[in-house]
Amino acid sequence: MTTVGERLLELLEAYGVEFVFGIPGVHTRELYRGLAASRIRHVTARHEQSAGFMADGYARVSGKPGVCFVITGPGLANVATAMAQAYADSIPLLVISGVNPAGKMNSGDGFLHELPDQRALGRSVAAFSHTVFRAEELAPVIARAFALFDAGRPRPVHIEIPVDVMALPAAALAASVLRLARPVPAARELARAAELIGAAKTPVIVVGGGAIRATDSVRSLAERLDAPVVMTINARGALPPSHPLGIAASPSLKPMRQFLASADLVLALGTELGPTDFDIYDEGRLPSMPQLVRVDIDPEQIARNYPAAFGLVGDAGATCAALSRLMPQRTPGSGALRAGEARRRAREALDASSAQDVALIESVRDALPDALIVGDSTRQVYAGNLFYAAAGPARWFNASVGFGALGYGLPAAIGASLAAPGCPIVCLVGDGGLQFTLAELGTAVETGARLIVILLNNRGYGEIRGAMLARGIEPVGVDLHTPDFQAIARAYGWASERLDRPESLPNVLQRAAARTLPTLIEIQGG
Repeated sequence: MTTVGERLLELLEAYGVEFVFGIPGVHTRELYRGLAASRIRHVTARHEQSAGFMADGYARVSGKPGVCFVITGPGLANVATAMAQAYADSIPLLVISGVNPAGKMNSGDGFLHELPDQRALGRSVAAFSHTVFRAEELAPVIARAFALFDAGRPRPVHIEIPVDVMALPAAALAASVLRLARPVPAARELARAAELIGAAKTPVIVVGGGAIRATDSVRSLAERLDAPVVMTINARGALPPSHPLGIAASPSLKPMRQFLASADLVLALGTELGPTDFDIYDEGRLPSMPQLVRVDIDPEQIARNYPAAFGLVGDAGATCAALSRLMPQRTPGSGALRAGEARRRAREALDASSAQDVALIESVRDALPDALIVGDSTRQVYAGNLFYAAAGPARWFNASVGFGALGYGLPAAIGASLAAPGCPIVCLVGDGGLQFTLAELGTAVETGARLIVILLNNRGYGEIRGAMLARGIEPVGVDLHTPDFQAIARAYGWASERLDRPESLPNVLQRAAARTLPTLIEIQGG
């Protein structure tokens, strides 16, 4: 007899799933029946929140959904933070949880791991949540999840399976699985958009995370229009640092707000145009963009935050390619001049501390050109979000904006390393954030992750301390007793070094990249 749990593994394999992140428990043990013999590799986190962050980092780098197995009740509650981060950033996660059997589910009688309404919790941080009551429901709901991941706005999906249903016999797997292509706008709509864009004299393209896998099409369209490209945080690397049209600077910086206002048309590709990118200083207004054309996979998003003069619902890459075919080639020159001036003014707008931190991140990129940089909420990451040109797509991401979950950096970096095993992964963390998920140092060793963690240790929540002082509040709760991170790292089997001079960082990084074990580099900072 093949059970529902075993059939689930077959379905996941058929959809190309390589890894499952989770922590086994009595309410998910039937999901593990047959896992050892499958092609799917299980990664055991030390906490379900970390499992979700690992799945998130894996998804951002691989382009495939990250999959988690979590237990009923506390397992789902713990992973909910990671689901909310993924929801905010449009990252595909498939979270499969146990739930108590009918009669013990939502009863209020106090059964093990019981929640008042577990599905309601899942639904609040997912595109949808579904309870599988019959074996026949399994394949259709998995197909629904992957239809969303393939052709819609990718966000978490929660599927809960009662523990008794997991062990039920399941029918044979269908011969094929359902995969969908992402939609493309209609020819008439594309022609109208091309007419608007073609009439602009000083167009600017703004690229968001929804276009990060469309970099070739974005570059082609930008070069055809001779249009500067402003890259939001999740789109850094859409154009490489050497490209004359690329601007890897925050639209919240005053010079960038002025630059966007000076354009006679802005083409926004796969971006929410939300405040954590466009109003991080909480000025209460988004930068002016007189004529805005939006391209997004989510029709509802086109109506949010900014009124668009014209909207196209569809895949960013296919839409850019179609628009390029409709556009005459412009003489290059003025776009690069405009972009260069915007970059110069944006960099000059950085304060001394941010400029120093950006220089450190650039030294990481220059010392390890193939490196992928994953960040937590920490000072260097905030600076990089203001102004940092990533070497390529999906080589700069973090959780300091959007939902803004602390503790993201280390587990997400582990997930990224599994998606790109030949690539050095550099993780930027602070001492406060690292202590959220410190135990995942062990998971990194177990997975063979090629990690380099750069730890800024200011013995507390330094950014919050500064924010309190700026408002005339006596700091409370921001100074932490921090452990000997070097000793802890070595206890977990890591190499560790303390950086005394910033100029020595490139040599330290190259030594770390040559090792087969992960490395912690600690920087003492104020």
